[in-house]
Amino acid sequence: MPWYNGDYPPSYKNQPTELREKAVEIANALLLDGAEEGIAIATGLKQARELLKNHKEKTEKPENHGK
Repeated sequence: MPWYNGDYPPSYKNQPTELREKAVEIANALLLDGAEEGIAIATGLKQARELLKNHKEKTEKPENHGK
């Protein structure tokens, strides 16, 4: 069952909005590819955490500019 507009798995309920939205996006894509719902939910959350962590690390790193 795909999730949209505030309708998301209970395990996503207490997650930050940005994380929850990305996890739903990933989980929905997995469902379209034929993944089971439980796998899609868990994988969506795990991959969303990794993506947001990597994005945060890249944006917080000071640039060296050849010094």
